[in-house]
Amino acid sequence: MSLVIKVPPVGESISEVTLSQWIKKDGDYVEMDEIIAELESDKATFELTAEKAGTLKTMAKEGDTLEIGAAVCSIETGANPPAGKSPAPAAPKTEAQSPLAKVEDAKASTYASGAPSPSAAKILAEKGINPADVSGSGVGGRLTKEDAMKAVPSNKAENTVSKPSEATSKGIAVAESREEKREKMSSLRKTVARRLVAVKNETAMLTTFNEVDMQPIMDLRAKYKDKFKEKHGVGLGFMSFFTKAVCEALKDFPAINARIEGEEVVYSDFADISIAVSAPKGLVVPVIRNAESKTPAEIEATVVELAGKARDNKLTIEEMTGGTFTITNGGVFGSMLSTPIINAPQSAILGMHNIVERPVALNGQVVIRPIMYVALSYDHRIIDGRESVGFLVRVKQLLEDPARLLLGV
Repeated sequence: MSLVIKVPPVGESISEVTLSQWIKKDGDYVEMDEIIAELESDKATFELTAEKAGTLKTMAKEGDTLEIGAAVCSIETGANPPAGKSPAPAAPKTEAQSPLAKVEDAKASTYASGAPSPSAAKILAEKGINPADVSGSGVGGRLTKEDAMKAVPSNKAENTVSKPSEATSKGIAVAESREEKREKMSSLRKTVARRLVAVKNETAMLTTFNEVDMQPIMDLRAKYKDKFKEKHGVGLGFMSFFTKAVCEALKDFPAINARIEGEEVVYSDFADISIAVSAPKGLVVPVIRNAESKTPAEIEATVVELAGKARDNKLTIEEMTGGTFTITNGGVFGSMLSTPIINAPQSAILGMHNIVERPVALNGQVVIRPIMYVALSYDHRIIDGRESVGFLVRVKQLLEDPARLLLGV
């Protein structure tokens, strides 16, 4: 009996997905609920599992774009694994194994044993790198996708160096490498590109700038970071200070927290702060819900959790939708100044940058202070210049005098 596996519904706003990778091959024998493929939408990556045990028959190729409900593969149920096709060494006896034996077999082939994850294996194969030559940074030596992306094909590099030197010694002119590689844009990258262009075309976006003296916050962190981590189990970073400052400033300037829907302006009395995070497949923006009511420790813990999920491509659609304001930190990559693009349908985004010691005038004297430039991009259709500048000045005041965050003044 043949069972057709179709693309399941993965979200109200998602109409199609991309088949990013087959975990199992055509003709493999699969168990019920075993992961057989990875599907990628414009927001997240999903795992497709077998609904029954049987022999897999693929009906789509890697890279294909499939609509929700489209057939991906079929499973021939009631049959033993085809000889020579199943990768499992004891595949014909799978049903007869005890539950404990199955667990032990699974442990032997998991990522934690040092083997690469499916995504990492694919990247290493494309680079022509043996997984055994790469050190894993994951738990138990697991080769993560990030490890694979950082891996450099040493043999290829040696050959590239040695061949020109040999040719040069013989007096033979050799042209420099002019290779090109083409990759199909992922669903996430295509969606990001489409949305960014739409924001530039459909909003009256402007950016205002200011600078923040980070010395008070740096002194506060230096004084309490050890006790903070000991008590709460997370580090005390800058993100909690900026998030709390933004939440306070949004109370004074509610238009910054609003959005346009049709011919109406929707004001939110809560602050769902989106935090831009760089993930292996591109930029994602998970949301800290009701950030205005969270403590700095709760904010830091949430940031750590969401960033970890982003790196492992485990974020759900619910965790990435519904934000009212976005904070992005280009400073971690060394950015001095930028004009961030609004995260639609929101109306404003705050850009943080690197901290650099600069000479500034303080009480009539030139002193060296750790300065961060900040930028607020906003939709001028509903946010006036007075509100945008006032909001950024309020954020600056709260950051340069952290006691204001506690007193609400």
